[in-house]
Amino acid sequence: MEFDYEICRSAKRRKLTITVERDRSVVVHAPIGVSEDKIRQVVESKRLWIYEKLHHVQKYAPSHPPGKELVSGEAALYLGRSYRVEVVDTAAREIRFAQRFIIPRAHASQRKTVLREWYKERAQTTILPRVRQIAGKIGVDFKNARIVDNRYRWGSCTVRDNVNFNWRLIKAPMFVIDYVIAHELAHLIEPNHTPRFWNIVSAQVPAMDKARDWLKNNGPLLDEDI
Repeated sequence: MEFDYEICRSAKRRKLTITVERDRSVVVHAPIGVSEDKIRQVVESKRLWIYEKLHHVQKYAPSHPPGKELVSGEAALYLGRSYRVEVVDTAAREIRFAQRFIIPRAHASQRKTVLREWYKERAQTTILPRVRQIAGKIGVDFKNARIVDNRYRWGSCTVRDNVNFNWRLIKAPMFVIDYVIAHELAHLIEPNHTPRFWNIVSAQVPAMDKARDWLKNNGPLLDEDI
């Protein structure tokens, strides 16, 4: 099977690694001095692994059918639990959460948009404080932490020591959020997925394996509009 791949070089990176992103793009992360011939050799040696990742059924499971409408009585995820959505007649202008999502009828035509904005606000107030807390426990410093709209990554750590987190994580359980946070912060110490890296993550999130399985099995649900 033929496939294209992108090469991302970094002066901080000491080891060549390959990732298959959730949009099925193949990215080779390489130190500055590694030749393209060497990269081709490594990619060729990992061809079967890459093929299996590109055809992972759960990772690329389709979301709900396009055009599905959000109607009263449906449910939306929040912190790992599913809550009923109600579109109601009210003078209020904002979504209310009271063990269910209460959406004013005035927003009926933009209900997906207002729910998405609600999620983003909760991600700001819930995830970013946890980033600071977990960074303090690990003993690392980061420059900036941001909530971003990225459909293909749950989190990322840049070469400039910034960490970014997908707002859709607010739909996942807290132990999963903590896992993604610890995962990105651990890259500030160890850029590669070495045993040392996983030891750092598991020290902060004892349920690390459970969190990884949860994302593998339920990740597509977080991508859904509802």
